[in-house]
Amino acid sequence: MNSLDTKLNDVFPGYVVRKDLVKLVRGNAAVPSYVLEYLLGQNCATDDEEEIQAGVERVRDILAKHYVQRAEAGAIRSDIKQTGFQRVIDKVSVDLVEKRDAYEATFENLGISHVLVTADTVKRNRRLLVSGVWCIADLSYSANEAKDESPYILKSLKPIQMARFDLDGYVDGRRQFSAGEWIDVLIRSIGLDPAQLGERAKLFQLTRLIPYCERNYNLVELGPKGTGKSHVFSEFSPHGILISGGEVTPAKLFVNNSNGKIGLVGFWDCVAFDEFAGKNKRPKPDIVDILKNYMANKSFSRGIEQITAEASLAFVGNTSHDVGYMINQTDLFEDLPAVYHDSAFIDRIHAYIPGWEVDIIRGDMFSSSYGFIVDYLAEALRALRNLDYSGLYRERFELSDDLSTRDRDGILKTYSGLMKIIFPGKDATAEEEAKILEFAMELRKRVKDQLYRIDETFVRVHFCYRPKGGEWHVVATLEETDYPKTYHSRDRVPLDGETVAPAAKAAECASFASDDQAAGDAEESRALLGEDASAASVAASASTPTETSSSQAPADSRLFEGHKEFRENQRGVSYETLLGPYLDGVREVDITDPYIRQFYQCRNLMELLEVILRHFDYRVPEIQVHLLTAPDDFPDSKQTYYLDQIADATRPMGLNFTYELDESHTIHARHVRINCQWDVMLDRGLDIWQRFDAGDAFCVEAGMPEFRRVKQFEVVYRRLRKDR
Repeated sequence: MNSLDTKLNDVFPGYVVRKDLVKLVRGNAAVPSYVLEYLLGQNCATDDEEEIQAGVERVRDILAKHYVQRAEAGAIRSDIKQTGFQRVIDKVSVDLVEKRDAYEATFENLGISHVLVTADTVKRNRRLLVSGVWCIADLSYSANEAKDESPYILKSLKPIQMARFDLDGYVDGRRQFSAGEWIDVLIRSIGLDPAQLGERAKLFQLTRLIPYCERNYNLVELGPKGTGKSHVFSEFSPHGILISGGEVTPAKLFVNNSNGKIGLVGFWDCVAFDEFAGKNKRPKPDIVDILKNYMANKSFSRGIEQITAEASLAFVGNTSHDVGYMINQTDLFEDLPAVYHDSAFIDRIHAYIPGWEVDIIRGDMFSSSYGFIVDYLAEALRALRNLDYSGLYRERFELSDDLSTRDRDGILKTYSGLMKIIFPGKDATAEEEAKILEFAMELRKRVKDQLYRIDETFVRVHFCYRPKGGEWHVVATLEETDYPKTYHSRDRVPLDGETVAPAAKAAECASFASDDQAAGDAEESRALLGEDASAASVAASASTPTETSSSQAPADSRLFEGHKEFRENQRGVSYETLLGPYLDGVREVDITDPYIRQFYQCRNLMELLEVILRHFDYRVPEIQVHLLTAPDDFPDSKQTYYLDQIADATRPMGLNFTYELDESHTIHARHVRINCQWDVMLDRGLDIWQRFDAGDAFCVEAGMPEFRRVKQFEVVYRRLRKDR
């Protein structure tokens, strides 16, 4: 166990479990993770290895004896008849049969129905009336000849969830952890390894939990397949339900007007629609109208009666195109069915998780460390639903006045949810709170920016905030940073200071393009025939290695001097874009980075040297590159072996690479000094990229660094002297 494992077991004894145990006990049992972790929590909530192994065996024994496999249902029914009693773990649903004035249960896997249930049992567990709930049930058998009566008798029924929860104890325990530690605990509890995720990726995972702790929260996540979009809604909590296929009737979701039976939103904390996207789907318009009313007003009608409900809604689905195509050609909601691709529906969405930023789930992303039993965390989130944290920001921050009511509601609901999840004790620092507020604003801005593309009647607003008495901070989506030239190109709402929308301008330009096509074709033909020598030379210079001398290099005054920030998950960044313009005419480079030790770090160094070679003026005898780094103290380190290989590989190319290991371990600064003229300071050194499969020959990111996602980092360009 590491220090966080020990701390978690000490502060929350009995409520944590080792996350890899679920895989050990699941076998072929098709049950949600919270069912398995409930059983593990009863038997393995300890850090003693012997007790854990004994508990795992007990859970396996419980599943073997009591979990109902569909294929063995007949044998289990026979056992109940022969022995007169059997305890089973199954999914149970209950219906009120008016003709008999009785409640009857159906056991999904066991294949029995019409089992009488007492009114008290139903009163304690009302969700049984809406859909299946995983339960531990004791059944006995008594033969009878009545047609409509089952011979099976329900002795007891217990839903698989915690009976009691102490919110004060939970909040007090949270205070023993730093914000970073707590976020890692929550990520572990979901089942993922926090070491595999960046800060932004962790926030996306936690945003998926907001529907469980925030009432009437409307969330959308669209992205590629395999990113775990539906996992939290199907496996995590007994208080949420996942509707597969994304389609449901008004009677099932809201109310059945024929019998007055309330639907899913009346009983569940979260209702999630899986596979919600799909242009070919044809949901009935009446469900869309009822949904829009519920999402806006938190109510629906049953005849002449208005009924309020608190269920949050999550819509998850796959995209058919990459984000670049959607930004340049359509919008981020393009894959929704036509009846949902409606500005009134979309405007009711509080937050949009960009699924293309979430990693596809890999085997090494699952946690084997300790985390909360998911049932315990689910109860914590449910208890937090009764609290409202949306007004906390007012003590330190203010939002721009022109935000619409729905913009403000969306921002504050996301902010409130994340504050409950990460800071239930309301003890966030100003910096921590600002990050959450800005993140919440970005998730809502992603929705609003698509509305500008869909409906010209919307008014452009400013997503910005400021500390009280401080300067305004403008919030931008990551897509806005990655695609600055085309992000607003399809907007039907004019930009600030303009009267014509960008989309209208594009249409006007397209009409002129047809008139100029013939002239353009003739110009292109002349270029291809060599009549435009300057155009040909420019094309050639762009596709061949740089061979300009120092006097031919771009004027020093044109190079940027100052500070740049790069956001987590941003793309389009490489050593060429960061340093290339400063390397023309390079003769001497000094690199200081204390963390050039492991293979991937040395591989980053090699990529930088490759960029330096591309800017090599071959009239210079050789380039001198010197690295100052710290030694790797691990006994089996291959640091010097890797660095020697780099030196051997680059020497024949005219690059003399040397290195020095600082045994004092006192260097901390990370920078690249070029020709004693420029000092480029990188706060993360060369380690700027998130994980990618560098060993896969078919991985695009391996050969094209501009397609990699970066970690958050900053760069300062400082001029040392102007003369060359």
